[in-house]
Amino acid sequence: MIIFIDGANREATTDEENEIKTARSRLKVEASASDAAEAATAAAKTSAHTKLAALGLTADEIAALTGAN
Repeated sequence: MIIFIDGANREATTDEENEIKTARSRLKVEASASDAAEAATAAAKTSAHTKLAALGLTADEIAALTGAN
């Protein structure tokens, strides 16, 4: 694997390659966790809106309560 360090390209050492692979894996896991958290938040908002509507609130009332547009 070629890496760019201090203005020059060179072959990475085995330790550097392992660090890069570990960092890439960690970033993928963090991105997946972030995506899952965003999806959970969106699902919770949808659920809350549905429940408020089931209670008889209008879309305008729900928006006023939740701060949504």
